[in-house]
Amino acid sequence: MDQLVIRGGLVIDGTGAAGQRADVGITDGRVTRIEPHLDGDRVIDADGLVVAPGFIDLHSHADFTLEGWPGADTQLVQGVTTMLTGNCGFSPFPVDADGQLERASEFLSPEISWSWTDTAGFSDTVRRVGPGTNVITQIGHCSIRIAAMGQDERSPTAAELATMQEMITSATAGGAYGFSTGLVYAPGTYADEAEVLALLRTASAAGLIHSTHLRNEGSGLLHAVGEAIRGAELTGIGLEISHLKAMGPANYGTVGDALAMIDEAVARGVDVQADVYPYTASSTSLMSRLPSWALDGGPEAMQHRLADSDTRARIAAVVEDETGKAFTAEGVVLASVSPGRYASYAGRNLAGLAAEFGSTSTEVMLDVLLEHGAGVSMINHAISAEDVAQVLSHRLVAVASDGWIMKPAGAGMPHPRSFGTFVRVLQHYVRETGLLTLEQAVHKMSGLPARRLGLADRGVLRPGAVADIAVLDATAVAERSTFAEPYQLATGVEHVLVNGKPAVTDGRVTAARHGQVLRR
Repeated sequence: MDQLVIRGGLVIDGTGAAGQRADVGITDGRVTRIEPHLDGDRVIDADGLVVAPGFIDLHSHADFTLEGWPGADTQLVQGVTTMLTGNCGFSPFPVDADGQLERASEFLSPEISWSWTDTAGFSDTVRRVGPGTNVITQIGHCSIRIAAMGQDERSPTAAELATMQEMITSATAGGAYGFSTGLVYAPGTYADEAEVLALLRTASAAGLIHSTHLRNEGSGLLHAVGEAIRGAELTGIGLEISHLKAMGPANYGTVGDALAMIDEAVARGVDVQADVYPYTASSTSLMSRLPSWALDGGPEAMQHRLADSDTRARIAAVVEDETGKAFTAEGVVLASVSPGRYASYAGRNLAGLAAEFGSTSTEVMLDVLLEHGAGVSMINHAISAEDVAQVLSHRLVAVASDGWIMKPAGAGMPHPRSFGTFVRVLQHYVRETGLLTLEQAVHKMSGLPARRLGLADRGVLRPGAVADIAVLDATAVAERSTFAEPYQLATGVEHVLVNGKPAVTDGRVTAARHGQVLRR
């Protein structure tokens, strides 16, 4: 007899294989048996429900918010049991003495104490607060660059490069699974390919994976994909291309060529996968709309440039030239704004604000950045629905959120992806459009990301696997969060087990938290 039996559900094991009606036996936090007619000390009735591996989010920024809300309600109610953090080149470690990383990451609205210095210290803090989900860490290139050499637009000295390499090695010893780059963000964008390759060699030797926010997701998408693949091919590191997309109407359709490049690389023996969020809008720092030279030296230096009329005019000219390409004034919405003059304008787009203020969208953007610096996140509606579907349906593309909101209620107008990514796939792309089968979708949210991370005992349901499990109603699971009303939790996931213990019961997050910080 098992300690717990999930009885009578359709078991979809995460491998992509067809589901089967069976009971799932669990003892001491692991799956013991999957077969009919099991007995247990405790029984969860799953009649009419799907029993799946807990979902693994390959792209999360929860490391900046989990300390403030360790329950991770927004994730658990979607069936997420493990989150990979430290993406896009930003991890909340190593912490520099000048507080530059803290200021540079302000757009994420961090809810953390910054009471550590390195990977191990951060992991200890997360363990101490007790996370609701499992957490896997990566060390970010932007973060180590800030710690080693500040935010200047220049190449590292030999000593600075060696320091960054040592930081990657230290992070590995501290339990990190990966090294991430955000080559579109300052100061990561200042790194040339030689710098990135040197760091990738260190990460590869340490057994880490490479998660990358590509250098360009607009007109330079294919060149950026080529750079990422070249790095994997030359260093042997496993590559995860983050949130693959093409920004701006002029670039729609190029994702097909990017996917073909991935297929060709895999055929040559390169280890490449990708992930995608199922939305036609991105979300990031408003500063990312500025030319990289305007960010040289960090957010405060950027504000000084905006305060100088001649330099501001140069910046405005670049922004004007880019408007209508990877972003539009109507499509850029202020998602969160730090306290100050424009704090109440979250949820408004630049075009509307320009009309209200009798100004231009560019001038409104620059005014907001002058006032709030790095403390502004935006939502950018600039992705093709057809592109999203094409990327999502590719065999090597997993589902990932790119979210960071953990709490069920809060300020601002954040992207719905924090609240609904995984249930949206099940609702829209399985049930409503039929783009994916249920088995395919579950594989993209469990077995495929587990493969990327080398997690042999998670992301699948089989005897011996850790009992991270989601029990859901595939006919009713629903995303409720919208761009207009984001703070709404998903529904339809009835039970979630994290490490074999109840995290969601009858659709409600339990008070006890059972997540772990997973080490390599």
